[in-house]
Amino acid sequence: MLIGSAVGLLAGVGSTVLVHERIRPDVVIALVVGIPSMIGLLVILLSGRRWVTMLGAFILALAPGCFGVLVAIQVASRG
Repeated sequence: MLIGSAVGLLAGVGSTVLVHERIRPDVVIALVVGIPSMIGLLVILLSGRRWVTMLGAFILALAPGCFGVLVAIQVASRG
């Protein structure tokens, strides 16, 4: 999960560099937190092997890392 959070941080930084469009904050929160959380939970619930459970935990851990970067950038840009 620690690696998933680190990859989430990198994904958050990469997405802010690549995307320059104005997007509503509620849509961003739904995309960044909702999609990886739902996919990760489904993978964990439907897993039959240990490595699939690990993959689900990795996907689930992407959301907080990416969300943390986006919140930090929002706070820094708004003062």
